[in-house]
Amino acid sequence: MDRDTPTPRQLAFMDWELGAFFHFGIRTFYEGHRDWDGRPMPAEGFWPEQLDCGQWMRAIKAAGMTYAILTCKHHDGFANWPTRFSDYSVASSPWQNGEGDVVRAFTDACRAYGIKCGLYYSPADAAMKAGSRSAREHDDFFIGQITELLTGYGKIDYLWFDGCGSEGHVYDTARIVQVMRNLQPDLLIFGMWDHDVRWIGNEEGFAPPDFRYTVTYPAGDSHFPHLAGPVTRFLPAECDFRLRERNWFYSDCDEHTIKSVPELMGIYDGSVGRGCNFLMNIAPDRRGRLPEADRLRLAEFGQNLRRRFAAPLGCDWSETEQTVRLTLQVPSLVKTLVLEEDLAEGQAVTDFEVLFYPGHVNGDLTVSVCRERSIGHKRIIELPNLYARKLEIRLTVSQPKPRYLKRVSVF
Repeated sequence: MDRDTPTPRQLAFMDWELGAFFHFGIRTFYEGHRDWDGRPMPAEGFWPEQLDCGQWMRAIKAAGMTYAILTCKHHDGFANWPTRFSDYSVASSPWQNGEGDVVRAFTDACRAYGIKCGLYYSPADAAMKAGSRSAREHDDFFIGQITELLTGYGKIDYLWFDGCGSEGHVYDTARIVQVMRNLQPDLLIFGMWDHDVRWIGNEEGFAPPDFRYTVTYPAGDSHFPHLAGPVTRFLPAECDFRLRERNWFYSDCDEHTIKSVPELMGIYDGSVGRGCNFLMNIAPDRRGRLPEADRLRLAEFGQNLRRRFAAPLGCDWSETEQTVRLTLQVPSLVKTLVLEEDLAEGQAVTDFEVLFYPGHVNGDLTVSVCRERSIGHKRIIELPNLYARKLEIRLTVSQPKPRYLKRVSVF
């Protein structure tokens, strides 16, 4: 069924805004390995002797993040929980005498610190690529492991699928979707099948300035092969990127590439500020802790973000006939304008123009300072330091609605 309006879960997801991605697993302990390189990584090397997922959560909360995602099984096939479907897991490692469970530690820490809980899973793995399983056997294996994750760890908020490596394998999508939706009906799914959230299309953290939520997939598209005919969906997007320049997993060699606070603030504006979610990868080290340099950068980023939006200017605003009028309580220097569209009935704003009434001039003189094409969940607009007494936002829309904006703020 087509749907061009968000579900309640999608509206909630957009409010999460900031997320953390934790790439952690067997590859953490084997420096220099790359996706699909075929080099052996024996389970005996997995030994996070100081694993502290609580430290991860404290660090991301300091950065203002509200949700977190753990790599449960990456392309190498190593399971971060004691799965019954493979010998290549934490149960075959010496860590905690083979009785450890990273997924348990992670999900418990998420709940202890009030962080939404997400699990990453790569359907493709080295064994599948090597032809060790038939197509049917691989789907059974996949469903078996996903069932463990969705039944053994309480409510999971978000399931994140990585499509890399699945090219050429035809999954039994209808069966897979039915299992997931039956086990956890409130689950949000990223990528691949029957998804609620889509990838923005790059791994640099940036959304396009004219982002639109509604997507139409042709009949037979791999995202909805279990449905007949074209499919239209309202789909929020997520912008993933690495805190360090190149590596998703921990490396001893790239601490000097940690992104600066100004760069992170720019990525925030290019993701959240364009209506999408911000997902930063932070790689725990071989102790099972976040490196101190990474932790400090998260804290600095959070401090800067809070400082930037701590003191909105006093104003009153109203919306009539596709025009928003904002009056400052005192003429002030305005640097940043934040607009939030009411998306409950879908995205309607197709263009908008921002004008200001100069604070030094009485009367109706207005100056146009900005023209853009979309607002969405949140639009952050940097203005050229305007001394203003009023602002006016003129909207062009695609459909009539009782109101178009739910919040306007100036800083």
